[in-house]
Amino acid sequence: MNGVRGLLAASVISIQDSCFVYPACQKCYSRLLLDSRRFNCLKCGCRGEAEDAGYRYRLSLKIADTRDLFDITVFGSCLDPFFGVTAEDLQRCIQDFNQLSGEINPDASPGELVQAVETCFIGRRFIFGV
Repeated sequence: MNGVRGLLAASVISIQDSCFVYPACQKCYSRLLLDSRRFNCLKCGCRGEAEDAGYRYRLSLKIADTRDLFDITVFGSCLDPFFGVTAEDLQRCIQDFNQLSGEINPDASPGELVQAVETCFIGRRFIFGV
């Protein structure tokens, strides 16, 4: 964009990605690289134990106003009220559910969660700060 900030009233057409949380650096909010024991932020150099990594919401949407379609990503705790829990709590729930169900990827969003997010957002109108 051209650096101008504003508000956009638009309806959600679709959810673009089923990964709703990501491991985030607590200093710069960039995606962390995680292995089984450690995390590393490539942007600011922050490092730590994998079990101490924080998570942040990331919801990628296709939205439409009266004239145009847009791809937009909503980040952070503004999504807590929609999910009912923090991103860290949701990540723990996803991992617990996947462990109990035998899912190979412990971070994959269960189909029920994806369906619930689609039901909550698709077809609804929101005001986005862009």
